[in-house]
Amino acid sequence: MSSTFRTIFITIFFTLCFICSTKAQPRVGEFINVSVGYGISAATDDTSIDGSGFYAQGEYVLALTKWIGIRPYAGVIFTSATEKDSQPNQPEYKVTSNAFLFGGKVRVAAPIPWVAPYIELGIGATIGSLETFTPKTNSKGNGLSMHIPFSIGLVLGPKHNFDVAFMYYIHPSVNQFSGAAAVGFSFPLDAD
Repeated sequence: MSSTFRTIFITIFFTLCFICSTKAQPRVGEFINVSVGYGISAATDDTSIDGSGFYAQGEYVLALTKWIGIRPYAGVIFTSATEKDSQPNQPEYKVTSNAFLFGGKVRVAAPIPWVAPYIELGIGATIGSLETFTPKTNSKGNGLSMHIPFSIGLVLGPKHNFDVAFMYYIHPSVNQFSGAAAVGFSFPLDAD
C-alpha cells in the first residue's frame, strides 16, 4: 500500500468515525429562528455600486434529520443608496431594495458539535421596490418578483441555537442581489 493511499484511507476512516459519534447542527424537531443584521444590495453587472441598510427575517424550521432541515421564511430588507456612488456631473447611480421576502429553503449542515457550518438554497418571492441603476443596467421592479435565496453560515453553542450567516437573495429580474450579514437565535416549539 503506498503512503498516499494509506494517508487517504486513514483520513477517511477517522473522519467517518468522528461523524458517526457527533451531533449535527439542527436538532430534530420544530423551531422558530429569528435573524437580524446589516442589509446590503448590489448590482450583478460587475460594477461597484451598492446600497446598505437593515435586514430582519423569521423562519419556521422543520428539522427532518440532524443533517437536513426545511425552512419556510419571511423577512424584510430596506437599503438605500451609498453616498460614495454619487459623482459630480454624473447620474445618481444606485442599487436599492425595499421589500418583503418570503419562500422556502433547505439547509444542509455538517455534523460538528459547538460549531456547525451549513449551506442553504431555495426559491422565494419578493414584494416591494427594487432598483438597479448603474452604468451598465437600468432596471426597476415594483410588485411581485422571484428570487433565489442562498446562505452560508455557522450554528454555534452547545444546543446549536445561535447562528451567524451571510444570506443572499438573487433577483434576476432587476440584475441585483440583496442580502445581509446576520445573527440569529432559535428556540424550540416542541418540548424536549
